[in-house]
Amino acid sequence: MGAAALRALHWALLLLLGPLLLGQGLQANATRVSEQPWGEAGGITAAPLATAQEVHPLNRQQHNHSSDGHSKPRKAFPVLGIDYSHVRIPFEISLWILLACLMKMGFHVMSSVSKVVPESCLLIVVGLLVGGLIKAVGEKPPILKSDIFFLFLLPPIILDAGYFLPLRQFTENLGTILIFAVVGTLWNAFFLGGLMYAVCQIGGSGLNHIGLLANLLFGSIISAVDPVAVLAVFEEIHINELLHILVFGESLLNDAVTVVLYHLFEEFANFEQVTIIDIILGFLSFFVVSLGGVFVGVIYGLIAAFTSRFTSNIRVIEPLFVFLYSYMAYLSAELFHLSGIMALIASGVVMRPYVEANISHKSHTTIKYFLKMWSSVSETLIFIFLGVSTVAGQHYWNWTFVISTLLFCLIARVLGVLVLTWFINKFRIVKLTPKDQFIIAYGGLRGAIAFSLCYLLDYEHFNMRDMFLTAIITVIFFTVFVQGMTIRPLVDLLAVKKKQETKRSINEEIHTQFLDHLLTGIEDICGHYGHHHWKDKLNRFNKKYVKKCLIAGERSKEPQLIAFYHKMEMKQAIELVESGGLGKIPSTISAVSIQNISPKTLPVERVIPTLSKDKEEEIRKILRSNLQKTRQRLRSYNRHTLVADPYEEAWNQMLLRRQKIRQADHQNAYLTVPANKIDSPTMSRARIGSDPLAYEPKPDSENLPIITIDPASPQSPESVDLPNKVPKGCGGLPPSPEEDEEGLVMRPKEPSSPGTDDVFTPGTGDSPSSQRMLRCLSDPGPRQEPEEGEPFIPKGQ
Repeated sequence: MGAAALRALHWALLLLLGPLLLGQGLQANATRVSEQPWGEAGGITAAPLATAQEVHPLNRQQHNHSSDGHSKPRKAFPVLGIDYSHVRIPFEISLWILLACLMKMGFHVMSSVSKVVPESCLLIVVGLLVGGLIKAVGEKPPILKSDIFFLFLLPPIILDAGYFLPLRQFTENLGTILIFAVVGTLWNAFFLGGLMYAVCQIGGSGLNHIGLLANLLFGSIISAVDPVAVLAVFEEIHINELLHILVFGESLLNDAVTVVLYHLFEEFANFEQVTIIDIILGFLSFFVVSLGGVFVGVIYGLIAAFTSRFTSNIRVIEPLFVFLYSYMAYLSAELFHLSGIMALIASGVVMRPYVEANISHKSHTTIKYFLKMWSSVSETLIFIFLGVSTVAGQHYWNWTFVISTLLFCLIARVLGVLVLTWFINKFRIVKLTPKDQFIIAYGGLRGAIAFSLCYLLDYEHFNMRDMFLTAIITVIFFTVFVQGMTIRPLVDLLAVKKKQETKRSINEEIHTQFLDHLLTGIEDICGHYGHHHWKDKLNRFNKKYVKKCLIAGERSKEPQLIAFYHKMEMKQAIELVESGGLGKIPSTISAVSIQNISPKTLPVERVIPTLSKDKEEEIRKILRSNLQKTRQRLRSYNRHTLVADPYEEAWNQMLLRRQKIRQADHQNAYLTVPANKIDSPTMSRARIGSDPLAYEPKPDSENLPIITIDPASPQSPESVDLPNKVPKGCGGLPPSPEEDEEGLVMRPKEPSSPGTDDVFTPGTGDSPSSQRMLRCLSDPGPRQEPEEGEPFIPKGQ
């Protein structure tokens, strides 16, 4: 009963899964995997068709018992056994990675060694020792194959460099980097290839068979600066940002030149005759390879950014999209023989701002640390395998060829940097000093890319590959060991500016954006469409269109400064929690810091009360009749035409007349004898109380407030009265007898009527309408009286 039920269930599953298996090109019946290993050509093959009884495990057991003498040998213990071939490949990969991590940890533990020897040098020495040990045991050491290097070890290093590329420094120095990467690499390749061809023609019988194209191919392989070696050395000496981005940017962008020259000379070596058309097509292929790689990277970067827009409900897979799309960009570029390094850099630069705006902070931390870990392990493995491959590979040593290669590499690098820097400094605002030129020339390190490219050469067409490999390994060891070990003391000796590890502040961000807008405005006024103008156009297009499509929610409308503040606040909070200072966090949490934690509620719109048309018209009438229309002092500005202000002439004339009157008053004050100092009210009361009849009002007493003094009781506080009314006996008329009985009165000058001006003063016979007209003309609007020393024309004019 049980066996029948199992068979029925088995056939039901076959009927259900049959169409699916047929759709995938498989058989509906049960199949078995062939016992051939993965490395053989068979791969995964289908076994002959089996019946249902053979598939069932119970029947299979009966079938094994019924076989005549062909069963497996009986084990002493039926469970345990040794099958190293089954786990050989992953086990050895894990051992190599473990070795790389242990060597890296040991290097940083021994601080005394790390101050003298670069990490790359120590790793190559470890590789030499491991390779020698493996060879001493009798085994063949593994060799760093080109496919493993280009498809698995190099992409993590380039992705880490491209994703965290300092974009501002890179774009500001892009012209200099391109000149070094393109022109400098072409110069090194042709200079070195031409001189090595001359050496081969003169060197003797062992070198005469190497032609011009083979030497040019060798020059294109060895001429490029290696990004892995530059990163390994320059990050340890902490060189300043300018030199670091120049040398590292050159090592990244010269990949397109190296790929084009390598494939070009490799193809030309098989041609019987190279024509002009082939050379022109080879020159055009440089633009296809470089721009094609950038295009592929941009496409995958935009797709990654758009995908991250919909990951708010499943945060776990967000880092995976970044790695997969970047790796797919690299593989797609390599598929068409485009520049995979350019594709990786472009995808990382394009996707980063949009992906970081969509993903969570934990995903961002995962991406950061996983990329750093992946690139660090790959870099360590590359240098270890360089040492192992040196022991395991076949070498052909030729003193003339090897020494000439090393010498000409150094000469070509120095001459190229000096000539190109002389040309570049004619256009740079910040010039490259002789110290900078020395570091750029001395930092041209070679590495595993040259070794892997040379290893790709075919023995049938290039039988001198072993000699090329020997010369390339010699150049790599010299640049990594000699130049890498001596560049740190040379930087200290020359007092080259080093990198300052400072965190960017909000103040710096504000001033940076302010200067960007200011320089953009200056370029617009001058009519010069330069770097800042196109950067501003790109930022406007990005904010208006791209962000709305690639960033989800309210973050697409968030200003850049707010986003930067949010990033700093989140980083500071995490550092505070990690340092154990959680108790110092204020109780009031900022809304910016929790917008990713709690769902953001939309602000309630304010209800604007509606007004009837009659009420609105009445309000407008009141405003028109009561508000003063001020003169337009600043019109809209156009850098092509300046429209004259109609009030400008009258305003200037009025200011000039007022200034002339002030100057005349100052001259009269200097030409006359200074008046006596005005006594204080306390001294005046004391003097009048002692001798009331001897007091005489001074000539400038009209400027004092009105004080009425009763001589009968001068010391009484009630005797001093400040009346609000101005007496009638002022303005030069003699006082009346009634005023004499009141006592001594000091009267101020009559205030001018409102609306009058010290220039336009209406006469007594003017009509009210003419006075109103003069008042309107003389009153330009509410303003402050200019102080002494202020310019005639205000700054707003």
